[in-house]
Amino acid sequence: MTKEALLIVDMSNDFIADDGTLTVGKAGQEIVPYIKNLAEQFLAEGNLVVVSMDAHQPDDPHFELWPVHNVVDTEGQQLYGELNDWFQANKDNENVIYDPKTNYNAFFQTGLAERLKTAGVEKVHTVGVTTDICVFLTISGADAEGFKTATHKRGVATFTDNGEVMLDHMKRCFHTEVIE
Repeated sequence: MTKEALLIVDMSNDFIADDGTLTVGKAGQEIVPYIKNLAEQFLAEGNLVVVSMDAHQPDDPHFELWPVHNVVDTEGQQLYGELNDWFQANKDNENVIYDPKTNYNAFFQTGLAERLKTAGVEKVHTVGVTTDICVFLTISGADAEGFKTATHKRGVATFTDNGEVMLDHMKRCFHTEVIE
């Protein structure tokens, strides 16, 4: 039996909370209920849910480009609000995976592709932030690893005005299904 996986990308306090160091703010907060419900649906159907989270060291060269964010073991790196509550209640479920990443692409040097393939996953769904950076590059990574891809429009947000353009690029470049 084939499975699907939901990748929840970078829904941390630093990216979502009002006082987050690299926050999407309200746009990110508004997608939380959709993502939580989708995660519950995926688990109920026997599919996988992956929490893909930036995990940086305090001296990460990444901070030459961006404000300091998602430093390992800080409150800023924790899942935001209700998503953290959901994760704490479900983290012992064998179908829930926490996957730290140091790159925009959740598949870059994380071993995630192998874990998903071993579990029989053929299609990867993405939600989270930001549509035009980590979500887009994670879709690119999933495609490069041979997965079918889908992005849930109601489950992504960004702090730029490039969201729609990047969803269109996902469709054109990676044959991503954009779920309204």
